[in-house]
Amino acid sequence: MTRMSFAEELESAADRVADMSRPDLQIVLRRAALVLRNVTGVSLEPATEDALNSIAAEMKVGRSDLIQILLREWLETNAYLPVRIVDEESETDGTA
Repeated sequence: MTRMSFAEELESAADRVADMSRPDLQIVLRRAALVLRNVTGVSLEPATEDALNSIAAEMKVGRSDLIQILLREWLETNAYLPVRIVDEESETDGTA
């Protein structure tokens, strides 16, 4: 199960918490606890954190999406990943 589908399941459970049985609610809460326990984050300096948040807001993307973009581009630039081929004839949405 992806994080997004799990988040949607939690939101759905919150919307119908009065209708859920106690065992079903316990299952959802235990799964949420497991997901939170297994989350590994990267500690960043405050200045780096602020810069990422500002750029993400400017680009209108989520912080984690921005980190994925930056990491992939760095890996491609430094030859750790093959460079993606862009079809010059294709339509783009105006983002780099």
